[in-house]
Amino acid sequence: MSTDAQPRTLPGERIASYDLLGRRDTDYYAVFADIPDADRDAWDRAKTFIDEVGTRMQVEWDAATYPVELLRRMGELELFTDGIEHPDLPASSPLAAGLVNMEVSRGDGSLATALAVQGGLALRTLAMFGSPDQQARWLQPLADGSVLGAFALTEPDHGSDSVSLETTATRTDDGWSLSGTKKWIGNGASGGITFVWARVDAEGDDDHDKVRCFLVEQETPGYTGTVITGKVSLRGIHQAHIALDGVRLPADAVLPGTHTFKDASAVLFATRSGVAWSALGHATACYEAARTYATERIQFGKPLAKFQMVQERLAQMLDELTAMQLYCRRLADLETSGGLRPTQASLAKYHNTRAARRVAAIARDLLGGNGILLENGVMQHMADIEAIHTYEGTESVQALLLGRDITGMSAFA
Repeated sequence: MSTDAQPRTLPGERIASYDLLGRRDTDYYAVFADIPDADRDAWDRAKTFIDEVGTRMQVEWDAATYPVELLRRMGELELFTDGIEHPDLPASSPLAAGLVNMEVSRGDGSLATALAVQGGLALRTLAMFGSPDQQARWLQPLADGSVLGAFALTEPDHGSDSVSLETTATRTDDGWSLSGTKKWIGNGASGGITFVWARVDAEGDDDHDKVRCFLVEQETPGYTGTVITGKVSLRGIHQAHIALDGVRLPADAVLPGTHTFKDASAVLFATRSGVAWSALGHATACYEAARTYATERIQFGKPLAKFQMVQERLAQMLDELTAMQLYCRRLADLETSGGLRPTQASLAKYHNTRAARRVAAIARDLLGGNGILLENGVMQHMADIEAIHTYEGTESVQALLLGRDITGMSAFA
């Protein structure tokens, strides 16, 4: 047995591991070179957070554990405001929100999904539709991450057709009773509050058969949130299967600003842009890992980067990445001007998640066997991209929305 202080380098392993997770600030067209100082400050705070987290999320992802204390740190850094306009929240532009989403996604997809759920969905729902009393009690705790928030729309039987949701809200003498099930609900079993979308069942009521949203504290009797296990994507955030078995709520649990499914759609529309930014963050991480690996990995006596085929693959990835950046920057500009249409957000989501899949696949292939190791990042991003490709509207749904917009004819069944 060797007693050397440092292990000897033996033949066949010139490099034991590769440092592929660092930030390389790829911006070939200088898309983000001229962003305002306030937006850059938000981006820098997201960078600070990701640098603090380091490689911790690889361990959490591998173990399928959810470090909720990191959400409190995101709250301290004011990362949850997601472009929401509200007098009691720090100002955050659509561009700042996008850059934060991109950076957190570059670091870890589970944390980016937690960011989207806590800020983009839960906090936005409360800010847009909550009563003054509801906002006074819950707005700041959601914004600072001291209380976790969930957005419960999707049901086991209703994903893409969530407009057909079956969870019901019936009136009682002193309020409401909720019954139904929800699935894939981030933070839905984490001990906070859940915004539950339900169909009102009250014959003769003006709201009969309309969809409204209810604020439910998760310790309320009849609410059961069970963490979904066996995921191979977004393993570092807990998503829940929720059972609502006669959950009794006071009359003021309903969010007064909600009356139809269009209100839920308004929240989803606002977060669809975030998915495009998230895809960009994942793709950036994959491209930069592949580029670094290509310069360090020696095969046949020279770096991979000196092979024509590898250079072509890097060019393909940069092509995709630059287009994704341009989509996102224009998306933010349109949203800032108030001119963003829902289908424009759909196109960005449609393009960027598809492009991110292509970038991740090329990067994984370029890394060879090292591409499946968590320590190199690419495989984890590749798996997490599969989730964002699906949520907030699948590829097929986005295509049909776009098809209806450009032809004037609906092809929905």
